[in-house]
Amino acid sequence: MGELPFFRARTALHPDHLWIWEKAMYVDEKQRTWLPITIETESSLQVLMHQEDVPLGEAVCPSVVAPYPLPLMWQLYPGRRYRGSDSSFWRIVYHIQFSGTEDMLLEQLPDSGCE
Repeated sequence: MGELPFFRARTALHPDHLWIWEKAMYVDEKQRTWLPITIETESSLQVLMHQEDVPLGEAVCPSVVAPYPLPLMWQLYPGRRYRGSDSSFWRIVYHIQFSGTEDMLLEQLPDSGCE
């Protein structure tokens, strides 16, 4: 019986920042594009960020994409989390790289007052 190829996902380095470029597309500090998929459950809000190379057009003004349910900018914080431009915190559930693309699942943390 033939052997199947062995595929392995690996953890990836988290982007330091993600900025909104246009509605439903973010760009990191290396000019890589990330496409968000929002997942709402009864108990939490999650976002699957899929890194996919998409040609960049003109960046939109943030006021054009408002109102938007996700932060317009994300900044990496200690403790495997991001802080959004709206002061929300998001836990990195996982971040993997496989076959040249990356997926990162973020889960919004409940408001905990001051950080």
